[in-house]
Amino acid sequence: MAGNDLPTVSMAASAATALVAEMGAAARAALPALAAASMAQKNVALLAAAAAMRAGAAEILAANERDLVAAHAAGLSPAMLDRLALDAKRLEGIAQGLEQVAALPDPVGAIIGEWTRPNGLHFQRVRVPLGVIAIIYESRPNVTVDAGALCLKSGNAAILRGGSESLNSSTALHACLVQGLAAAGLPVAAVQLVPTRDRAVVGALLAARGVIDVVVPRGGKGLVARVQQEARVPVIGHLDGICHVYVHAAAEPAMAREVVLNAKLRRTGVCGSAETLLMDAAWPAAQRTALLQALLDAGCEVRGDAICQQADARIVAAKPEDFGYEFLAPVMAARVVEGLEEAVRHIREKGSGHTESIITADAAAAERFLALVDSAIVLHNASTQFADGGEFGFGAEIGISTDRFHARGPVGVEQLTSYKYVVRGSGQTRPV
Repeated sequence: MAGNDLPTVSMAASAATALVAEMGAAARAALPALAAASMAQKNVALLAAAAAMRAGAAEILAANERDLVAAHAAGLSPAMLDRLALDAKRLEGIAQGLEQVAALPDPVGAIIGEWTRPNGLHFQRVRVPLGVIAIIYESRPNVTVDAGALCLKSGNAAILRGGSESLNSSTALHACLVQGLAAAGLPVAAVQLVPTRDRAVVGALLAARGVIDVVVPRGGKGLVARVQQEARVPVIGHLDGICHVYVHAAAEPAMAREVVLNAKLRRTGVCGSAETLLMDAAWPAAQRTALLQALLDAGCEVRGDAICQQADARIVAAKPEDFGYEFLAPVMAARVVEGLEEAVRHIREKGSGHTESIITADAAAAERFLALVDSAIVLHNASTQFADGGEFGFGAEIGISTDRFHARGPVGVEQLTSYKYVVRGSGQTRPV
């Protein structure tokens, strides 16, 4: 369909439930073929989809432009617009992500534990797919490809419900995945895109116990909170990306400057963007001032505590709620802490368990920070913007999980599997 003429009419709850049931049945019917598919067959699908994306780049970018025009008219935030936008470089990156996923080992059937009991029974713990996964996301059309590719590689069927603002883009990208599946002789229902903007479908997906096995939300706080509150099926996801950089007393000034500016400003709308800067009181005041001024000069608004405000008149007073807030904008909260223990305490109290970094030349201090901070990702002398599955070598990610069960951190192909026990015997019976 051209323009913005994709379905937008309001849908009754019963119709949404029927649509989800239909898509779920098709997805479940595709699972046996996915389970039987070889790694080579799945890789054919992924590589053919990448080729289709490159061949259809002009059409995809035209579809994205229609989405951007509508998004600007609707007054979407700069962060959302940045997430929505595609260009030739980003599109090539998405295609390369498909190739990277194809290059990964096949997790399905991998033996992750093996032992023999005294009675001769031989046990294996073997990776298996989760089943039918619904991915609900906002704005980012690249998630259409990343999620579809990761689910395919891990033997799962995917039902993709992208944001209404990105439906033209997602539809064009999804068509490439369908071409790849067809080229590999796999059921095209293995990766489906919800064909309507209607929000009633989100509610139907969340209530589809027995139809959907897992829901993965990827988007803003409102979306993720709704999913976590309403879902009747298991959820993998995170609510906030409140990431911290702690500049320790032994931090090298030039490194601290480069890492902090990258962590905050490389892309302010991603969940790995640092939102709070913590600086050790024992780090020289001149160095703290230089770092804060570098942020200001780079166009970042700094909201600081009383000590930080002394560094530059451009620093505004931080409100209590600024610490523990996800700005997703060129805004950063800053405060001075009395040592590593206070930094850790602040992160525990104000953080969301996403990603934290320490900048220091003191190896012992770094190890203590890495051990004490209980977030999904902790880094030493590196930007929080490395909170990305591609940077972890996962090829892509379906999201970042801050859960404490099943998957934590970037969710790639291995994290989209569970396991079963395969037990081989030679006629053993259990004694009465």
